[in-house]
Amino acid sequence: MKELSKEKPLIIGISGASGLIYAVRTLKFLLEAEYTIDVVASKGSYMVWQAENNIRMPAEPDLQEQFWREQAEVLTSGKLRCHRWGDVGATIASGSFRTQGMLIIPCSMSTVAKLANGLSSDLLERAADVQIKEGRPLVIVPRETPFSLIHLRNLTTLAETGVKIVPAIPAWYHKPQTVEDLVDFVIARSLDQLNIDCVPLNRWEGH
Repeated sequence: MKELSKEKPLIIGISGASGLIYAVRTLKFLLEAEYTIDVVASKGSYMVWQAENNIRMPAEPDLQEQFWREQAEVLTSGKLRCHRWGDVGATIASGSFRTQGMLIIPCSMSTVAKLANGLSSDLLERAADVQIKEGRPLVIVPRETPFSLIHLRNLTTLAETGVKIVPAIPAWYHKPQTVEDLVDFVIARSLDQLNIDCVPLNRWEGH
């Protein structure tokens, strides 16, 4: 697989699942590597961010761009554009807007269920649905445990359509020393599915 162009945008969807540190560090690595990123955060993610970090996430796109850059500690590198969660008229809502694909990190089970059943109630879901119908890469990082039978069936439906599923399950063979090391492993494996290698990682090289 050819490595993705850094000019054609990659969509990052941030849903209302716990673990928004995954989104922050994903943006950090992509922006530092000078990728062009379109971000859409779901309505639920605003409430989760408040609960996990006790900080209000702004809704205005320009303020949200500044917010994500500050959280990722990358103030100038890369290109970042943010969209309102309900703006279904945004560029990323149309298949005629060419992208490199989409990564939803973290991905809630509600989002999984809607995508598996072809439902689009906000821009994040519409953008993901577009990737599926256009045959573009879509990678999701579900963060839930345990999985119910309903969750597994919905994930199976998405896998059958070609969606890549990377559960937020870290490994230990790379000898993680911090929480960020565990998070970064999941991000690296997620971006691997898009043939993007911009996360420092001690990869397995055999015995």
